[in-house]
Amino acid sequence: MTRGLRRRLTSYGDQDFSLFLRKAFIKAMGYTDDALDRPIVGVANTYSDYNPCHGNVPQLIEAAKRGVMLAGGMPMVFPTISIHESFASPTSMFLRNLMAMETEEMVRAQPMDSVILIGGCDKTIPAQVMAAASSEVPAIVLPTGPMDTGNHRGERLGACTDCRRVWAQYRAEQIDGDEVSEINGKLASSVGTCTVMGTASTMATLMEAMGLTLPMAGSAAATSAERMRLAEETGRAAVAMTETGLTTAEVLTPAALRNGLVTLQALGGSTNAVVHLAAIYGRLGKKLDMAEFDAIGQKVPVLVDLKPSGSGYMGEFHAAGGVPRLLSELTDLLDLSAPRAFGGTLADTVGTQSQRYEDQIIRSRSRPISSSGAIAVLSGNLAPRGAVIKHSAADPQLLTHEGRAIVFDSVKDMTERLDDPSLEITAEDVLVLRNAGPRGAPGMPEAGYIPIPRHLARQGVKDMVRLSDARMSGTAFGTIVLHITPESADGGPLAAVRTGDRIRLDVPGRKLELLVSANELAARMADLPPPPPVPERGYAWLYDQHVTQADDGLDFDFLMAKPHE
Repeated sequence: MTRGLRRRLTSYGDQDFSLFLRKAFIKAMGYTDDALDRPIVGVANTYSDYNPCHGNVPQLIEAAKRGVMLAGGMPMVFPTISIHESFASPTSMFLRNLMAMETEEMVRAQPMDSVILIGGCDKTIPAQVMAAASSEVPAIVLPTGPMDTGNHRGERLGACTDCRRVWAQYRAEQIDGDEVSEINGKLASSVGTCTVMGTASTMATLMEAMGLTLPMAGSAAATSAERMRLAEETGRAAVAMTETGLTTAEVLTPAALRNGLVTLQALGGSTNAVVHLAAIYGRLGKKLDMAEFDAIGQKVPVLVDLKPSGSGYMGEFHAAGGVPRLLSELTDLLDLSAPRAFGGTLADTVGTQSQRYEDQIIRSRSRPISSSGAIAVLSGNLAPRGAVIKHSAADPQLLTHEGRAIVFDSVKDMTERLDDPSLEITAEDVLVLRNAGPRGAPGMPEAGYIPIPRHLARQGVKDMVRLSDARMSGTAFGTIVLHITPESADGGPLAAVRTGDRIRLDVPGRKLELLVSANELAARMADLPPPPPVPERGYAWLYDQHVTQADDGLDFDFLMAKPHE
């Protein structure tokens, strides 16, 4: 196999000249022949001033480079797109596939024998793993790690479940503008990803459970010395992978993928992970079986006491033993023979656990947070291809509910009319948001966390049934049905719902139903207005024409592998 600088030579019609020219130019950087004869480890640099979740990336790069060189390799750092959830318009999910494409092409185009993918904020690790799944270059993920928690008047704060809780209190006029401004400077107290079990923490820990990161790399704090040591060890591992490492497609066996689904349910993890796992499955020519995922959820308890399903933060999860400790409670539900990118099997990760000193944050099976998993999959005439609800973070009394629909036709419409007193919204109503899916928004924004109408929030209402074809942040909470598929903009029945209709939610029965006759629903569907106009150019056109629905992960259809058994 061709390695090092001889890998992926530029096409000049003369391979020897191509290598000669490549060496000449890289020597301009001061490299010697000895350095250039070593295995090359690419290091993806996702630092950006727009991405505070990646604020420690320069330090992680230096530590990873140190590990590579100590192990006899040659590190080569290269930049890629960096996406932060709060700084990407219209939404970070709109750009995830662009980052995946760019990462895949840069790994493919440049000479490297393995690659370290440094990522953290919600869409970056999914984009990188999608890219790696389509590449033959062995890859290992280095998460940036969760941020520290803050403190406000004796109360511990952490982004971003507490962001939403505090904002709800502000809308309800329980705290004033001065106090919410004071809190604003304390919610994200350091660089790093959200310090609850949101999407970033969920994806980092899933990568550990699926064999793509070193043990404990999914949870060590962004600001800790341990995170730097893990970066160095990742560099060492990446060098070994140039000789023995498996490709990501070889690591993500059916067993590894199922281990990820088990872990997601036990974590109380983000609903966004379902979309990202579906995209990763698609890159491997597989379809995420939502029925299997739901069946796993009915057998796997939530064991991790972290917000939003519980009360703790990532620091406690790490101190309690992190992913290895959690997996040790699930061994009968996991396939411990699943391989790891850097060698060994998942059994070796479980074997790294230390002695248990506490049992509150990572519970034993005998005293779970919830007896069933975090996420349920719903079906019915409103969701022919499925929808999801994070019922571990919902009001139990609302999991079976029938109410009057209040329909918003877009995110803009919801923003403008949610607090309109003429709607006469009650706590028993069902708030419906449509045209907020993959194509309709575009980008399937995290608008599914529909705020409680202001007049109800002032009355103390903290939860209502809400449903949409959008997503919500993994840090959010509430009785919220998401990812309704097909979306309304793609001809889904959500487009036919009218204000005043009755909707029934039955989470135990896994049903979401619009209570109109089949004939009435068919007549409404036949009378729907034409779809919105197609964007005329650029990435927006490409996205609109090729993005898939939520059950296929919102990947581009031309990037998915051909289906195979």
